[in-house]
Amino acid sequence: MKNTVLTFKQAKKDGTKLSMLTAYDYSIASLMDAAGINAILVGDSLGNVMLGYEDTVSVTMEDMIHHGAAVARGAKNAMVVIDMPFMSYQASVYDAVVNAGRLMKEGRANAVKLEGGVEMAPQIKAIVAAGIPVMGHIGLTPQSINAFGGHKVQGKTEEAAMKLIQDAKAVEEAGAFCVVIEGVPQVLGTMITKMLSIPTIGIGAGPDCDGQVLVYQDMLGMFSDFTPKFVKRFASVGEVMKGAFKQYIEEINSGVFPAQENCYSIDDGIAEKLKEKFDY
Repeated sequence: MKNTVLTFKQAKKDGTKLSMLTAYDYSIASLMDAAGINAILVGDSLGNVMLGYEDTVSVTMEDMIHHGAAVARGAKNAMVVIDMPFMSYQASVYDAVVNAGRLMKEGRANAVKLEGGVEMAPQIKAIVAAGIPVMGHIGLTPQSINAFGGHKVQGKTEEAAMKLIQDAKAVEEAGAFCVVIEGVPQVLGTMITKMLSIPTIGIGAGPDCDGQVLVYQDMLGMFSDFTPKFVKRFASVGEVMKGAFKQYIEEINSGVFPAQENCYSIDDGIAEKLKEKFDY
């Protein structure tokens, strides 16, 4: 059954945990969907793990639409949430609504995600008013990495913790159906989850959030440029892939691949005629 904002709301009510992973293409999305994931986030993390950028700031609307549409074709039951990239919504409410609409129409999203709390409440409210579900994102917001001075845990002082609580409430009041909480002390993730009536999705916010999200390359050991503390490696797929690539190269060099079973045949009579004609 297709996951929707209503199934997310019911999960919060029932105390059922929600699962979300990032994906950026059809084949990975299809595998996740078959496994029963609740939601797939087409994150602007694609800037790091797919495009090789140092941060997410350089990701464009065209990048998100291209990858989002591919994921949507592979997700039959999972909710597809697409990140709004840097400066696609911050400048004005008008920009926010127009670009959110593009992600829905061209990217085939089921919902959009944007970063920010109190300051972004007007954008969230307007997007929701346009009939577009919004997932909020507070705490360590990667698009603000330059303002934070790096990947630093947020909410560690009383003042910062109070600001995060205000942000969470503002996102809920603006109409978001869910909020991602990233890179905050566990106690804060727990408090915010209990305060809100909408589901919280944690990423480095502790186990008491209503759900969890990870970048799939991180949890499969496919991306090692930077590994946050909150990542758990569920498989070493990167090592398996490198081993397969090396074996492929070796078998080409040794003549083992392609073997006879990997080749196509032709009628012997035709083959003989061709050999005679071309003196082969």
